[in-house]
Amino acid sequence: MKTIKILGLFVFYIAVGLFLFGFVDLNTFLPKRAISGAKGAGFAVVELFTSEGCSSCPPADEVLERLQKEIGDQPIYLLAYHVDYWDRLGWKDTFSSSAYSDRQGEYGRWFNLSTIYTPQVVVNGKEEFTGTEESRIRKSILAQLAVIPSAILTLDTQKDDIGVKVAYHAEGAIKNTSLLIAIVQKSGHSNVVRGENAGRGLSHVQIVRSIQIVNLNATGIGNTSIKLPKDLDGQQWEVLGLIQDKSNGKILGAAKVIASDK
Repeated sequence: MKTIKILGLFVFYIAVGLFLFGFVDLNTFLPKRAISGAKGAGFAVVELFTSEGCSSCPPADEVLERLQKEIGDQPIYLLAYHVDYWDRLGWKDTFSSSAYSDRQGEYGRWFNLSTIYTPQVVVNGKEEFTGTEESRIRKSILAQLAVIPSAILTLDTQKDDIGVKVAYHAEGAIKNTSLLIAIVQKSGHSNVVRGENAGRGLSHVQIVRSIQIVNLNATGIGNTSIKLPKDLDGQQWEVLGLIQDKSNGKILGAAKVIASDK
């Protein structure tokens, strides 16, 4: 038994040493559910910019789906924005919107990028990666979960015949910030008949269906309403809020409320 324990420790230290010197990817040794082992009071917002018209995007959608299955009740918030600039190239993405392309353009300016692209992932408005770089995304999530947030957001929602009324209370570092409210559909599927993904059935998760941006006042307290897409009936969805620094794009706080029309 002692021999087995010693051998196990030896293998562990070899793995750590190889990782530290850059010879081995940590993701090879840590199970994908390792994000559940992170300790701290932080949060992670993962925003994916994707499109059904982009042949490189389905693998990034699959990364997001794996994360969705693993996070449980952890403070990890996933959003998939389907941009519309691919729509002119043969296939109109059912979930696309110019508002999501505009949001990605904002990140392009905040990160000083020469161009925007898909698939792109942004974590807490602080780092951006190609959406298929799963190992880097997971490491970024772990790092952000260990950071104490500078703002706290509380949401209360009430559905009516038109949409959702949202009462919000933001506390902490909220000067020069805005509040993004998103309606997020938990899953969806499309059969693509044209464009780069022609002939494929594509599954999606955490689909952003509508967004609204509110400038926070000095109290951080207020109310707003956001319309629900008509085809959301029968779907599982959530209301997600993000406090974002308007000068650099960093996300300072987040919260969500689970809802359903089922």
